[in-house]
Amino acid sequence: MVFLIQNTQNRDTEAIQIKLDELIRATKGAHNALLDLEELEEEALDDFRKKYEALAASARKELNLGTQDTGTPEP
Repeated sequence: MVFLIQNTQNRDTEAIQIKLDELIRATKGAHNALLDLEELEEEALDDFRKKYEALAASARKELNLGTQDTGTPEP
């Protein structure tokens, strides 16, 4: 029974990952390098996480100054 539940959860997780990959791929301006991140080594994931944490911190700072935090940061 546990194996059946775990198998179902794994399939659901895999399906969600594929759907997220498709959303990234289909979104104009999205970074295709983010596709399939779950396959990267921990160090590479940490690098991506640090970049997005810095982006989030910058956006919060701008938001506190009254600037909107929507859109893309790239020129």
